[in-house]
Amino acid sequence: MDFNFTEEQDMVRDSLTRLVRENYAWEARMEAINSESGWQPAIWAQLAELGLLGMPFSEADGGFGGGAVDAMIVMEEFGKGLVVEPFVPTVVCAGGFLKHAGTDAQKEEHIGGIVDGSRIFAFAYAEPRGRYDYANLETTAKKDGSGYVLNGHKAVVIGAPWATHLVVTARTSGERTDREGVSVFVIDKNAAGVVTRDYATVDGRRASEVFFENASIPAEALIGEEGNGLPLIELVTDEAIAAQSAEICGAMKVAHTMTVDYSRERKQFGVPIGSFQVLQHRMVDMYTEYEQAVSMTYLATLNLDADERERKLAVSAAKVRIGQAAHHIGQEAIQIHGGNGMTDEYAIGHYFKRLTMYDNEFGNVDHHMKRHIALANA
Repeated sequence: MDFNFTEEQDMVRDSLTRLVRENYAWEARMEAINSESGWQPAIWAQLAELGLLGMPFSEADGGFGGGAVDAMIVMEEFGKGLVVEPFVPTVVCAGGFLKHAGTDAQKEEHIGGIVDGSRIFAFAYAEPRGRYDYANLETTAKKDGSGYVLNGHKAVVIGAPWATHLVVTARTSGERTDREGVSVFVIDKNAAGVVTRDYATVDGRRASEVFFENASIPAEALIGEEGNGLPLIELVTDEAIAAQSAEICGAMKVAHTMTVDYSRERKQFGVPIGSFQVLQHRMVDMYTEYEQAVSMTYLATLNLDADERERKLAVSAAKVRIGQAAHHIGQEAIQIHGGNGMTDEYAIGHYFKRLTMYDNEFGNVDHHMKRHIALANA
């Protein structure tokens, strides 16, 4: 297979590398995540100006005709700088739902706003008792005339403090864990009956607990077919996993580089600790884990257009292997940095936090190991 990127994709990567280097320096990031808002709206505006927020959409939908590989390139560069702006919730998740199942009216209403940066989305799918089962829903959307009434609680909704709109999963029929009866809605975050509690996450992003208290939503808020939303949710979350895997590869690369550089500078017994063979072996193992993670990211990304079973197998395999690699590289980086790695002033600790959080989004290693085994034996 040809794993070379196109000239246009190389240009996008170069532009993003410069953007992150020039506008996402470590001091600027720390100032942003510690500010009241927790992010840099100016960076979001630049992404819109560069066309990156519209890159995954077809030209017919107002985008630039890109796809999953383009999103992979963007996310890898974001990972190198620990960019916190909500590209995955807005472009990959909300954009994915609209792209795959949105009506013409929904696409016309929302995609233009995503492309120009004026509409920011968060994906409200996780629930306190749901674990990683997208069908395990206590949030309900009950028919009320031509529309619905939404009630429930969504947990750790990444990017919700910055969002103008939410994509919400809810049960419209059936029992709590039934695969049938799951639906997807897009709603205004400022609608009556939507209550949020915002907070910072351990890896520097922002999230919300979102409560729906008899929130009335119109019939046109429904994305896709009522009661048959689970396959759509699984498709979009697989796309999100592939994108985040690329982000984590970028973060792992920087964490490894920082660790090697530190081992050359830090001296013990009068010599750099990088001269100790046991540490050299550990850093080689870190690099091997990183290279395997890159390969698995390619596998997942290139199989997003495969049939459902092959897509799920590839994505779950990638999530397992990359989760293990992130765990290994993060811990090794902290141990080699020693006490410095535990301080907030050193960047490596922040990379460790992001690498650790990856395992908790869209299913952890154990969850995807079980999914892969079940699919392989089916």
